[in-house]
Amino acid sequence: MTTRVAAIDCGTNSIRLLVADLDPATGELTDLDRRMTIVRLGQGVDRTGRLAPEALERTFAACREYAEVIREHGVTPARTRFVATSASRDAENRDDFVRGVVDILGTPPEVITGDREAEFSFTGATRELAGREHLPKPYLVVDIGGGSTEFVVGSDAVRAARSVDIGCVRLTERHLLRDGKAADRPAPEQVAAVRADVDAALDLVERTVPLAEARTLVGLAGSVTTVAGIALGLPEYDSAAIHHSRISIEQVARVTERLLASGHDERAAIPVMHPGRVDVIGAGALILLSVMERIGAGEVVVSEHDILDGIAWSVAEKA
Repeated sequence: MTTRVAAIDCGTNSIRLLVADLDPATGELTDLDRRMTIVRLGQGVDRTGRLAPEALERTFAACREYAEVIREHGVTPARTRFVATSASRDAENRDDFVRGVVDILGTPPEVITGDREAEFSFTGATRELAGREHLPKPYLVVDIGGGSTEFVVGSDAVRAARSVDIGCVRLTERHLLRDGKAADRPAPEQVAAVRADVDAALDLVERTVPLAEARTLVGLAGSVTTVAGIALGLPEYDSAAIHHSRISIEQVARVTERLLASGHDERAAIPVMHPGRVDVIGAGALILLSVMERIGAGEVVVSEHDILDGIAWSVAEKA
């Protein structure tokens, strides 16, 4: 018997909605509506510690759109789960965010810990990989967000997880700006600063997460799927072609080099590029490449199913 649920994942860079019918007995998830809006909720949070008024309004506008979709599909607030991640964890004024979401959607946002975020990501990414012998366990799931990146090692369940404050928006704002805007063709010292932050974060992760034991790297979220789409040479963004594609480290390195050597307009003209990722994709690609180099991964298995799917499963299993 299927259960209809709505899941919302509100991160630092984007807010996403999934309305789906799920069957816990068979593990089948059927999309009814899946959409994403770039709202840049984390704009300036690393510097100010607060959610900017304009960022809140962009997010609330997306919530109003999503509320209408949820009503159209007949999903009740009891079967709707709204999860908020890195930016709202860090913000002094997150109560303003919570009140706004409740007023619009009738359900409170859950500002989850990084460890809980990692568990949802692992479930969403790996539930359908079970039984695929050509993808050996344990898995390392890496979810590159706007403000943080989650690292999860596990086979049938999470063994160890760690969330660290490296993400495509955070590292762009920290190191890749020029005159207050994302730099075109960042200087070598800017790229080196990003890599140094990623290396330091990986040192922290390795204290508690056995990265070296992983046999399959699974990459999630927009930075990874965009890099995959570019590597595959797709004429437009195609989720079906990207989902479970296997991208080699050589391909990731070439795409990263291309992105860092391109100007804004060149990046914006790439067919698979979402407009909201143009200024932050360089940092996202650098994170992915640095992770692959650190663990010696020859390839990354790219998943379109991630924390959003994990949130949906958590609702269905409680219904």
